[in-house]
Amino acid sequence: MKHAFTFPGQGSQKVGMLAELGNHYSIVKQTFEEASNQLNYDLWKLAQQGPEEELTQTEKTQPVLLASSVSIWRVWKQQGGIQPVQLAGHSFGEYSALVCAGALSFPEAVLLAEARGQFMQRAIPVGQGAMAAILGLSAQQVTAICEQVAEGDCVSPANFNAPEQIVIAGHQLAVERALAEAKQLGAKRTVLLAVSVPAHCQLMQPAALHMADRLIETSFTPPQIPVIHNVDVASHFSPPAIRQALVEQLTHPVRWTETIQYMAAQGITCFIEAGPGKILAGLNKRISPQTKTLPVFDLATLDNALRHVTESAELTPCDC
Repeated sequence: MKHAFTFPGQGSQKVGMLAELGNHYSIVKQTFEEASNQLNYDLWKLAQQGPEEELTQTEKTQPVLLASSVSIWRVWKQQGGIQPVQLAGHSFGEYSALVCAGALSFPEAVLLAEARGQFMQRAIPVGQGAMAAILGLSAQQVTAICEQVAEGDCVSPANFNAPEQIVIAGHQLAVERALAEAKQLGAKRTVLLAVSVPAHCQLMQPAALHMADRLIETSFTPPQIPVIHNVDVASHFSPPAIRQALVEQLTHPVRWTETIQYMAAQGITCFIEAGPGKILAGLNKRISPQTKTLPVFDLATLDNALRHVTESAELTPCDC
């Protein structure tokens, strides 16, 4: 049995996240404290007490998610969890994957997370951009709709989350036109998302330029575990290639459906979701029903995942 770790992006955060794990395993709070020392504010307090409006600010959400995922990874290793053969992160989760793969130091990643959030927020004035989910239409249909209704504005697929679950991003009016057209074509549901930043589209080009400069100053090493990147569904081992993938990620869609399909084709039969919830578990089930995704966010889910992976390894010791 081969297993992989996956790390969620924005949207999985919530006030009170990882409280049980933090109270039971000191390494969780230590990880948040390590991040807080880089940021000069109490990240654990923000995660536990909010307020929610502050927790959902992009420049603060991203460090919180990073600390959450890395702390779960550290607990997993501390408890003797078997090392996965591949890693992948959804959107910002790619940074968590790179830290856990040993390609990027955690303190440096914390600062990158904050900077990335700031660059994204500054790329377009609040209220001019939007993101929305379209359910019930194919990727080809959604792509064609965006091209049809653009009218000189920016609107394009941002997240290929699962079959017939596509998120689009761009100028607000263009996104609204796309939703109206999607309904006309029989979309089961359309949802305007409560975000202030239209991620993974060309409106993020200013952020990508700033991020490129910031990443040049960042030290990367070849990952010890392959990380499947969002932008090209491939693993990279040279620092320049990793930097390029992270820059392009800001303006290109998250190819999550292809990522899970690729990993399953590589023999992955179980995914561990290391984050505050189970968003990826829901997506992965729709993408690859024959595989299992086990979220880890509290004591019960941790014990379940450890037990499952260990027992499966004992059944097929040569494959883990």
